[in-house]
Amino acid sequence: MTTEPDTPAGPVLVTGATGRHGGTGAHVVHRLLEAGRPVRVLTRRPGAQARELRALGAEVVIGDLHDRRSLIPALRGVPLVYFAYPIDSGIVPAAANLASAARETDAPPRVVVMSMGPATPEHPSALGRAQWLAEEVLAWAGLDLTVLRIAAQFHENLKLLFTRSVRDESRIRNSFGRASVSWISGRDAAELASAALLHPERFAGRTVHHLAGTEMFSYPEVAGKLTELLGRTIDHRPVSVAEWHDELVALSAGGDDTVNVAMAGHISAVGGEIAERGMRLAADPARFEQLTGRRPTPLDDFLAAASAAWRP
Repeated sequence: MTTEPDTPAGPVLVTGATGRHGGTGAHVVHRLLEAGRPVRVLTRRPGAQARELRALGAEVVIGDLHDRRSLIPALRGVPLVYFAYPIDSGIVPAAANLASAARETDAPPRVVVMSMGPATPEHPSALGRAQWLAEEVLAWAGLDLTVLRIAAQFHENLKLLFTRSVRDESRIRNSFGRASVSWISGRDAAELASAALLHPERFAGRTVHHLAGTEMFSYPEVAGKLTELLGRTIDHRPVSVAEWHDELVALSAGGDDTVNVAMAGHISAVGGEIAERGMRLAADPARFEQLTGRRPTPLDDFLAAASAAWRP
């Protein structure tokens, strides 16, 4: 991937580079550096991930999307921003802070937003509705936006949400029912974001891009794949939205910091919506290849690489 001749030469500000959900931010940093673009990583606190990114050549600055004062210097000289927020509450004030700080710069940056399929004003998920409103705030600020609403489950969700139940009970429980679900790897979602940052002409013509995953599998089919991979029967048990929500809340209360209460409400609501209405977009690997110039990662490859997590 190469930069466009007219691409501004200043650093790209990357938020979420030290996040864990899908690891999109860190992969975006890698792709930008490979393309020869300077990168400025915004992080709330230094740590091992930040040190690794600095060692690769990224500039690391301390700042917080919930502290507008810290964003003013972070945005100085920045022509491009990658905006990704955790699956947690607080995205609307974070977007407002970013928008306000960006408008204070001499030349407001173009912003690429890592969004989600549930980002609609009427979705059952409170986080989905908040994501939509955050994008409205950025648009009201008059920023040049490219919004990537990726309507797919990340491969990484399988480890995040089901490691314990598959390892200890040989079971997947969730509210997705038997619906066919669109899947994409976190790295491939980052490839779409990198393409939007470096090749804006591929996303010209509209602000919001509704993007599907690259494969379709139901959770019973995923359980079948795990059965074959692990050599023991993995069951899928559909449960109600309320039941799965309570299980996820209990998981977070039990000291597992990979899931928070807001995420529990979000993912259980998403599952119920898909079980009832199905996926609104079918997987489209050809579109992914057209936008990124790369072949997508198969779910089978992810499962094989992660199989040790599910073995007793």
